[in-house]
Amino acid sequence: MKIELELWHLLSLTIALLGTLLGLVKWGISQVKASIDQRMAGFEKAAEGWRKQEVDLLGLRAELAEKYVRRDDHIRSQTVIEAKLDAINSEIKSIQIQGARREH
Repeated sequence: MKIELELWHLLSLTIALLGTLLGLVKWGISQVKASIDQRMAGFEKAAEGWRKQEVDLLGLRAELAEKYVRRDDHIRSQTVIEAKLDAINSEIKSIQIQGARREH
């Protein structure tokens, strides 16, 4: 069996095959692009969730700074209070000693 093609048949067949190949490439590219777009939409939703968490965290940090005292600051203020109480205690003892001396 022998197949003979004329030049215009060969050119038509080549153009048809190239057109089909080009169509398949375009379709594949559009599928990849759709997949990438879908993934990016998922990433954007996830990023929005992270942004909300970041805002919540920043609000918590501001609230903590407003309502709570750091450990070092608490120790420092407690030390000052205790020193003042010790000074008052010393004054009361000295007044008691002076009162006891006057009674004798």
